[in-house]
Amino acid sequence: MSADRLITIAIHTFDRAQRMKSLLESHGIKVALQNVNLTNPSISSGVRVRIAESDLPFALRIVENAEIFSPEVMDEKTGHQTVLVPVDFSENSFKACMIAFKIASIHNAVVHLLHSYMDPTYTARASMQLSETLDFEPGVDMAENMEIDKEIADVARKSMEELENRLREKMKDGVLPAVKFDSEITEGLPEETVDDYASSHHPILIVMGTKGTDASNRHLFGSVTAEVLDSCRCTILTVPDTTMIPGAHELHHVVFFATSRQDDILTLDALYRLLPETPLHITLASLPDKGAEQAAPNLLNYCKGHYPAYTFSLAPLSEGDPMADYDRIDAGHKVNLVVVGTRKRNIFARLFSPTLAHRLLFHADTPLLSIPV
Repeated sequence: MSADRLITIAIHTFDRAQRMKSLLESHGIKVALQNVNLTNPSISSGVRVRIAESDLPFALRIVENAEIFSPEVMDEKTGHQTVLVPVDFSENSFKACMIAFKIASIHNAVVHLLHSYMDPTYTARASMQLSETLDFEPGVDMAENMEIDKEIADVARKSMEELENRLREKMKDGVLPAVKFDSEITEGLPEETVDDYASSHHPILIVMGTKGTDASNRHLFGSVTAEVLDSCRCTILTVPDTTMIPGAHELHHVVFFATSRQDDILTLDALYRLLPETPLHITLASLPDKGAEQAAPNLLNYCKGHYPAYTFSLAPLSEGDPMADYDRIDAGHKVNLVVVGTRKRNIFARLFSPTLAHRLLFHADTPLLSIPV
């Protein structure tokens, strides 16, 4: 069966079909309309919007997710694609930078380092410690508060300079590719500053370092990353501090949690665009769906025909806990990356029903790629 055969992506009235045609063609997808009344097109109904089968994943992203449809969005200010790395100047932040630079080099993208620190008055109201040695006292006057704020900003600037110099040294030594990067230090809640930057600049990827999942720190760390995962409509790669993967080129075994919906195609297409030449082996972990027994084998056949750089296998999951199934797959063959498609959800759903990506973040010491669909 030819990958370029025409398929119907939607059936609309003439006006709606025309709008969809214009949208798709503006992004380079050829569209044919069928069943149009040539004498009086405006009264046509049941107009079929047809595209080449090979264009289906990208077309679905455009039609269903207009705000995130393209992984090649340019930053309006720089004219380049951007990879965002929120940093706290820890060793794990540096590890996240290493991975971000290598992925950015694939796309000729600019890396943006972002650090945010808390306003001391807000920190006091939240009863939070600023650092191990610096606390804000609610009883001190405003002048002293401003002095503390200045001290925090100065420390952040110095730490950012040290990080930038360290990255430049790695580039000089040939450890990192020569990727353009810039940096920003701002005041505010880390998860909010990341979300604000992502909303205005549309990075192709956010890379965030996280703590491991041992029992002593599972609930103490990772809350910022979890909040960004739940609220930000960008592709996010989380890097646990226990991971030994220095770059995309050393990824081997990927587990993708399939849902038996067309979201699977959107997610896999986004992964292929992000890492197009990386020879991954992807295990399709198919979540149970009694109404779609043939969906997983169909997805396997589709993947083998459309993503030639990858190899695929199928691992049906049980009716039980996906976390236990993940552990079983990981025990059989070490997993280097977990990929999950994440749908937009309201705040109530996020609070009372954590996403699979959220649960995996606190369960597995494995890099996690969350792709919005």
